[in-house]
Amino acid sequence: MTSGESGNPFALSIGDLMAALLLVFILLVGATLLMVKEDEERTVELISEYQALQDSLYNDLRSEFEGDLERWSAVIERETLAIRFQEPEVLFGKGEATVRPRFEQILDNFFPRYIRILRQPEYRSSIREIRIEGHTSSEWAPGSTEEEAYFNNMRLSQDRTRTVLRYVLGTLDRREATDWTQNLITANGLSSSELIYTESGKEDREASRRVEFRVRTNAESQLEEILSQLAQNQEGVRQQDRE
Repeated sequence: MTSGESGNPFALSIGDLMAALLLVFILLVGATLLMVKEDEERTVELISEYQALQDSLYNDLRSEFEGDLERWSAVIERETLAIRFQEPEVLFGKGEATVRPRFEQILDNFFPRYIRILRQPEYRSSIREIRIEGHTSSEWAPGSTEEEAYFNNMRLSQDRTRTVLRYVLGTLDRREATDWTQNLITANGLSSSELIYTESGKEDREASRRVEFRVRTNAESQLEEILSQLAQNQEGVRQQDRE
C-alpha cells in the first residue's frame, strides 16, 4: 500500500464506485442503442405492413369504383386512400350544408359498397378510423377578414360533414354494418386549412371545395408511435453523448 492510499482509507472504495458507475453508464448506452436498433427494425416491418395494406385497399377500391369515378367527378388518391368528391355544385348549395339530391344519389350508391370493402375480413380489424372530411376555399362574403372567413368556413364545413355523416349512415341496411361503422366514423370540418393549388401556385377555389372519405389503419397509428419513440430514443443517445 502506498503512502497516499494509507492516508485515504476511502480511496479504494471510491475507485470501485467510479468503475461501477462507468459500467452502469456503458450498459445504459448499450441498452439504448439496442432499443434504437429494435425500434428501427420494427419501423421497417411496420412500413412494409402499412404499404402492403395500403396497396391492397387501393386496388380493391379502384376495382370497385373505377367505372363510377368519372360520372361522380371523384378521384382516389393512392397515397392517402382518400376518395375525393370534387364537384362543389353537385355537393351543396353555396354557403349551405344541405346535401343536394344528386349527391344523395351518389352517396346511396357509393357508401354501402365502400363499407362492404372496409368490412372484408382482411381489412376490418385494421381499420382505426373512417373519416369524412369537409373542405372549403378561403373565400367568404366580400369585406370579410381572413380570420372571419376561416371561422365561417370552419362552421360551414363542420355542418356539412355532420349532414353527410347522418345521411350515409341511413344508406346502410344491416344493423351490424351500421353499428360497426358508427364506432369508427368521424365528421371533420377542416375549413380552408388544406387548400388545393394550381400549377402556378394560386388557390384553386373550385377544387378546394370538396368532400373526402378516407381511412386510417392500425398500422399507420402504430408507425406514428414507433417513430415518436424512435425520435425520443435518439434524443436520449445524443443527450448521453453530450454528457
